[in-house]
Amino acid sequence: MTSHIILTGDRTTGPLHLGHFVGSLQNRLAFQDKHTQFLMLADAQALTDTDHDVVHRNVLEVALDYLAVGLDPAKNTIFIQSQVPELSELTYYFMNLVTVARLERNPTVKEEIRQKNFQRDIPAGFLAYPVSQAADITAFKATAVPVGADQAPMIEQTNEIVRRFNTQAGKDILLETRAIIPQTGRLPGPDGKAKMSKSQGNALHLSASPDEITQFVKSMYTDSKHLKINDPGQVSGNAVFTFLDAFEPDISFVDDLKAKYRKGGLADSVIKQHLEVRLQELIEPIRNRRLELAKDPAHVMQILKAGTARARTVAATTLAEVKSALELDYFS
Repeated sequence: MTSHIILTGDRTTGPLHLGHFVGSLQNRLAFQDKHTQFLMLADAQALTDTDHDVVHRNVLEVALDYLAVGLDPAKNTIFIQSQVPELSELTYYFMNLVTVARLERNPTVKEEIRQKNFQRDIPAGFLAYPVSQAADITAFKATAVPVGADQAPMIEQTNEIVRRFNTQAGKDILLETRAIIPQTGRLPGPDGKAKMSKSQGNALHLSASPDEITQFVKSMYTDSKHLKINDPGQVSGNAVFTFLDAFEPDISFVDDLKAKYRKGGLADSVIKQHLEVRLQELIEPIRNRRLELAKDPAHVMQILKAGTARARTVAATTLAEVKSALELDYFS
C-alpha cells in the first residue's frame, strides 16, 4: 500500500470503550486507507493476568468492536495472537537477548506491577511480556506501532532487542519501529481522576445503550466550586470539557463554551447536554452495526480465521530468517 507497516492490537480482557476509540481506534481507521495494517487480538498476552474463560469469550467481543467501528477486514489483517505459533517461537529466541533486571526496570511493567499489586509474586509471562511484544512487532516487520504515551518504553525495549539481534546476526534482519502516540491523551473516568479502564469500572463501552450514555454523562465531574450558574468555572480538570475536546469537532464552539464557563453564566447541565448529544451520535451507529454483526458470530470467526492464516504466512517468513541467522535451520 504505502510507506508503513502498522501493528496494533488490544488485550482481550473485555469489550472496547471510548478510551480505546480516542487512544487508538481513530488512528487505525485512518491508517487502513494509507498503510498495510495488522490488527492483533492479544489473547495470549491477556492470559498473564486474566482467566482463560474471560479471554476466550472476549476474542469475539473485541472483534465485534473492531468491525463495528469500521475496520475493514479487506483492508486489514485481523488475527488472533495465540493462533500464530511463530510468535511464541520468536519470543523464546528473544528471551536470550534481554535480562530480568532490564525487564524489571521497564517503566510500563513497573507501573502495571504496582497497579496489580503483584509485589514479588509476578507471573513470569507478565514480566516478560515486553519480549512477547517485540516478537509481535518484528514478526510483521512493523515500522510503526500506535501506542499510548505510557507504552512508549515498550517500543524502546523492542528496538533494543532488534539492535542486539542484528548485531548478533551480523546483518540487519529485523527492523526498528517507532511509536505513534495520539495527540489526545487518555480519557479520564467520569470522576475526572482515574483513566477510563475496564479494571477501574469507569468505562463507557462502544456498545453502550442510550440510557447508559445518559447516566454516564450525568455522573461526570465538572467543577466542585461551580455551585451557581453565575459562578466562574474551572475548565482544567473538568471531565466534561476533556470529553468535549476529544469528541466535538467544532473547536471554536468548544472554545466559546470554555470562555463562557470561565466567566460565569453557563450551567453544568448545558455543557453536559452538548456532550451527551455528541456521544449519542457517535455510539448509536457503532452499537447498531455491532448488534447486526453479533447475529452471525460464525462469520466474524471466519474473518479472524482468514486473517490469522495471512498473519501466519508473514510471521513464518520472518521466523525463517531469524532461525537461519541463528543457524537453527538444520533441514532447510
